[in-house]
Amino acid sequence: MPDNDQIRTHVADSYAKAVTRSTGCCGGEKETRGVAAQWAGYSISDTAELPHDAVVSSFGCGNPLAFSEVKEGQTVVDLGSGAGIDLFIASQKVGPTGKVIGVDMTDEMIDAANRNIAEAGVENIEVRKGLIEELPIEDNSVDWVISNCVINLSPEKDKVFSEIFRVLKPGGQMRVSDIMVDELPEWVRNDQRLYNTCIGGAISEDEYLAGLRKAGMTDARAVESLVYDASQIGPLIESEVDGLDSESESCCGSSSCCGGGTKIADMDEVKRAAKDLHGKVRSSIVVASKPA
Repeated sequence: MPDNDQIRTHVADSYAKAVTRSTGCCGGEKETRGVAAQWAGYSISDTAELPHDAVVSSFGCGNPLAFSEVKEGQTVVDLGSGAGIDLFIASQKVGPTGKVIGVDMTDEMIDAANRNIAEAGVENIEVRKGLIEELPIEDNSVDWVISNCVINLSPEKDKVFSEIFRVLKPGGQMRVSDIMVDELPEWVRNDQRLYNTCIGGAISEDEYLAGLRKAGMTDARAVESLVYDASQIGPLIESEVDGLDSESESCCGSSSCCGGGTKIADMDEVKRAAKDLHGKVRSSIVVASKPA
């Protein structure tokens, strides 16, 4: 595998290509408004008033704000905020007296988010460029940290967990949606294409929770999970990786998780990955708190 900076460059390039596509991955139209977001756990009411591009450019694996206790006047930070779907939902929850800060490392994602913010005329959202391992956020300054299928992409997850602890106020809370895996075949770990689809770089639930506790977070736990079988993993990879051969009826599958933009040889590789990963991949909502 490449070094940490190279991994981040590959991921950034992948998402830049994904968000700047003018058409869907098969050359057709982008997904109908809200289809991807609904699969990831967003309701029609969640997305009805959001900018179109923020919804169809969502690459999440769950809704980190579902059933959250975010209150008016609070400050929320979204790690890897992308085109902004969770920024807008958080904005509605914190109201005009609250603040929402998005952090993303990809210029194209930041541009997309800022266009969506301008289109919506929302004034309580700010997007900053930065790494989630080195957040451009002051110590002890935010009430909530959220993230949607992004931490798995970091090659330095221990630093991310430490940064979450650093920026949260005492008593602050974290609620993220992310991909967890059981033991993966070595070939999956070493495939940058599968890393970019949120699988190759993911860690187990036990490792995830242990990392949060080591950083100082308390009450770390997964509150809900969805385990993927081979019939779901195949479309997940198809929908996010370009260049599949004509055997694929559609590369626009049901998954909204993460950005594609890299080439995979043929459907045989997709089938192999789906078989090897059956029952080993899950999306989970993870919560934790900073001691008061």
